[in-house]
Amino acid sequence: MNSMQKTLGYIGLGKMGLNMVKRLMGRGYVIVAYDPNEEAREKAKNIGAQSAETVAGLVENLSVPRTVWLMVPHAVVDDVLRELTPLLAEGDTIIDGGNSNYKETLRRAKELEEKNIRFLDAGVSGGPSGARDGACVMVGGVRALFDEYAGLFQDIAVEDGYGYMGRSGAGHFVKMVHNGIEYGMMQAIGEGFDVLKKSDFQLSLTEVARIYNHQSVITSRLTQWLQKAFEEHGEDLADVSGEVSHSGEGLWTVQAAKELGVCVPIIEGALKFREESRGKSSYTGQVVSALRNQFGGHAVGKE
Repeated sequence: MNSMQKTLGYIGLGKMGLNMVKRLMGRGYVIVAYDPNEEAREKAKNIGAQSAETVAGLVENLSVPRTVWLMVPHAVVDDVLRELTPLLAEGDTIIDGGNSNYKETLRRAKELEEKNIRFLDAGVSGGPSGARDGACVMVGGVRALFDEYAGLFQDIAVEDGYGYMGRSGAGHFVKMVHNGIEYGMMQAIGEGFDVLKKSDFQLSLTEVARIYNHQSVITSRLTQWLQKAFEEHGEDLADVSGEVSHSGEGLWTVQAAKELGVCVPIIEGALKFREESRGKSSYTGQVVSALRNQFGGHAVGKE
C-alpha cells in the first residue's frame, strides 16, 4: 500500500475492529468506518475516524482505487459482500480480516476475480489487545497484491508478525489451524491445573502459574494469561463459567484434517470437551473459559 493510498474503508467495529482502527489511525491512516451498530459507529467517530452510516456512504468517501477491510463474523461476510461489491470498481481491493472458513474464502476469491475486484484473506491473531498493540497476520492471495499491501500489514502487525502464506485461502487456512492448535493447548492447561487443584498439596495455583511463566518449557502467553485470570478472579474461578463455547475454527480444523487423512485426537478431544461442557461445568472448563476471556474478551460469567 503506497503512501498516497493510506485511506482505508473499514467494515466491522467490534472488539478487534475498533482497536485496529485506533492502531492504524495512530500510523497516519485516514479511516472511513462502518458498522450496523450506531454505538460502534459513534465510538469510531469519537477517536477521529470518519463514520459512515451506510456501506454506500463508506464507498463514496474512499479515494480510488479503494481498499476495504472487513472485520465481521464469518456468518455475515457474504451479506456484506452482496451489498459492497456492486458499489466497487475494477482495481478496488477487499481484505477479509475475519475468521472465515477457507473454503468459503476460495469461493469468494473466485467470484471477486470474475468481477475484477482484488482480494486478500488475512488471518489475524492476538485478540483485541493484539489488534491495538500489534497482531500476528497471515495473508493469502496473489503474491504481487500482498507485496503491494505489505506496508499495511506491517502497520497492523507486531514487529515481524506478518507474512505471505500462499494463494487465496491460505491465510484463513493457516489461521484456522492456529485456532485448532490453540484449542488443544488451552485444553491441556485446563486439565493440568485441574489435576494440580485436586491434589492434596494445597498448592497456590497463582504461584504455580507464575513459576511456569519463567523459562519453563510451557512458558507462553496462555500461562501468563492464566496467572492474570487467577489474580483477577481468584484461584477457584468461582465467577467463571465452566461451559466453554466454540466459534467454529476448531471444528473446521478437525474437518479439514479428516479430509486430508490426518489424525488430530488432541484437537478433536478439545472440541468434543467444549461441545459437551454445556450443563457439565468443571474446573478444566473454567480454566479454558478464563483463558478465552483474557485473550479474546469472551463473556464467561455464570448464567
